[in-house]
Amino acid sequence: MIEICFPDKSKRTFKKGITPLEIAQSISEGLARNVLSSSFNGNIIEVSTPLKKNGDLKLFTWKDTEGKAAFWHSSAHILAQSILSLYPKAKLTIGPSIENGFYYDVDFGNFSFTERDLIPLEKKFLNFAREKFEFKMRMCSKAEALKYYEKENNPFKLELIENLKDGEISFCDHADFTDLCRGGHIPNTGYIKAVKLLSIAGAYWRGDESRPQLTRIYGISFPKQKELNEYLTLLEEAKKRDHRKLGKELELFTFSKKVGQGLPLWLPKGTELRERLENFLKNAQKLAGYEQVISPHIGNKELYLTSGHYEKYGADSFQPIQTPADGEEFLLKPMNCPHHCEIYKSKPWSYRDLPKRYAEFGTVYRYEQSGELHGLTRVRGFTQDDAHIFCAPEQLDEEFKKVIDLVLYVFKSLGFKNFSTQVSLRDPDKPEKYIGNLKNWEMAENAIINAAIEKNLNYSVEKGEAAFYGPKLDFMVKDALGRRWQLGTIQVDYNLPERFDLTYKGSDNNFYRPVMIHRAPFGSMERFVAILLEHTGGNFPIWLTPSHVNILCVSEKHKNYAQKVSKFFENHEIRALIDDRNETIGKKIRESEISKIPYMIILGEKEAQSQSVSLRKHRRGDIGSFDLESVVKLIKNEIKNSHAGLNV
Repeated sequence: MIEICFPDKSKRTFKKGITPLEIAQSISEGLARNVLSSSFNGNIIEVSTPLKKNGDLKLFTWKDTEGKAAFWHSSAHILAQSILSLYPKAKLTIGPSIENGFYYDVDFGNFSFTERDLIPLEKKFLNFAREKFEFKMRMCSKAEALKYYEKENNPFKLELIENLKDGEISFCDHADFTDLCRGGHIPNTGYIKAVKLLSIAGAYWRGDESRPQLTRIYGISFPKQKELNEYLTLLEEAKKRDHRKLGKELELFTFSKKVGQGLPLWLPKGTELRERLENFLKNAQKLAGYEQVISPHIGNKELYLTSGHYEKYGADSFQPIQTPADGEEFLLKPMNCPHHCEIYKSKPWSYRDLPKRYAEFGTVYRYEQSGELHGLTRVRGFTQDDAHIFCAPEQLDEEFKKVIDLVLYVFKSLGFKNFSTQVSLRDPDKPEKYIGNLKNWEMAENAIINAAIEKNLNYSVEKGEAAFYGPKLDFMVKDALGRRWQLGTIQVDYNLPERFDLTYKGSDNNFYRPVMIHRAPFGSMERFVAILLEHTGGNFPIWLTPSHVNILCVSEKHKNYAQKVSKFFENHEIRALIDDRNETIGKKIRESEISKIPYMIILGEKEAQSQSVSLRKHRRGDIGSFDLESVVKLIKNEIKNSHAGLNV
């Protein structure tokens, strides 16, 4: 007999060799019908795997992230089977589950796979799914695995196997299809009732531009057709909210091939929006004791050798800039932190001076592969709302919690109510990825976890997601469509102060090393604006909008009155535009709605005579006739309520 412990800490004994599926059946038939995957002692296993020792068991259904991962991973296998069925000469590479769905990267050789080819592929997928083929795992020796894929003439799988050792290679079989796989599947293909192959994209093998380009096929699947229908409806709404589309419609930003890929150009309205966001955070930072600094866009290569950034990013980033001086090299700034270390180092500090909080809206540059660039969310030049706090070790806990409060303040003010946090730690099995000693890492990790507990944050722990110089607390927000985005981040760093030899004089006149906190509530201005655009659908909080009111003239003879109204609003700090074009009032209203300006004022003969205005609200329509003082009061009240009393 073996003893099985469940997540609620209850324990039961079963005969040795029982499977997770049989255990589910012993609990209830309903659970057995819905269980998709399982884990035993923290390792994902098949529900058909015999259990031969005591341990902790978790059963996953569609409601669990792990259940969805198994469902979509299994779907990737069916997609691969379907591809080979229709395109026998295709070479399969990898096909993982992702946050929403799955993909498979394929080399189609000389065949040009297009969006049109998704339809018959999707049909083939559903036919295979209905057959209820069981997923079966089996171990395989390295020699056998190599022999199998040599026969298949698949160089991609052979490369993957060459990097594996005997005893850690396994295959998954279903029907007459076999694929290299580590495991984690649903019981059989019949659980998949609905699928949609969404799109195709180019992808380089192993993410390397020098390697073959593959075709990536994206898909998503569900246990019910209804859920797929709901998801597709959500996708349509997401298309309407696409920040690239809205950015063009609202005239916020643009891109130019001549300027360069991934380098956004901010238009006047977008610049106003950015400046308003910056001023909002600057005001909050000033109250919190931050000092603004400015650092150059480039730095001597030696700076980044000292910080460790060159070792970690140099090979895959922009190449050094050569100057006329022999051997002198500069780099485009990939991070602001080394510059801020040098600012701190510019004069001696005592314990009485700490903490020092330096803030900068600093533009940084990182080379992203062209295929990975996406609007404002993935660019090559972006501005971080960066700040670095240099504090004594005994101040770390308080300072870290103050930064958490600042991030929460930003989220609340901008309408992000649904969020969680992730404590990102180092991967203990890959020490080569990080700099610094183990003691410093442990202190930093403990500081973050303790702060998260004290602030009662909803957090998860992810190993291997830390920055190379320290652990971090990442804020994950859900937008209006339920999508997760990583936004603000806070990092604890004992390593850079050591590498830059930063010190302060203690009360005993001895010198000590400060601790460094990296933080960016927005993350980057580009990414934040993109997410805010999609979250709000372009309907920003009124305090943030470039214009509060659009004044629409019924005819050209009302221009003078429009100028008077505009001046009145200006004197009361209401941002107004005038549309006095020779167009119909209906067209002006429609275009104003597209521009998402919160209020419209219609000025015709009646309004000019009575010195009043006809007021319309975006997405609501006509709300009546008002005198100017009443309109100002109405708009100011909305502004006040929309930013929760912030001085913006």
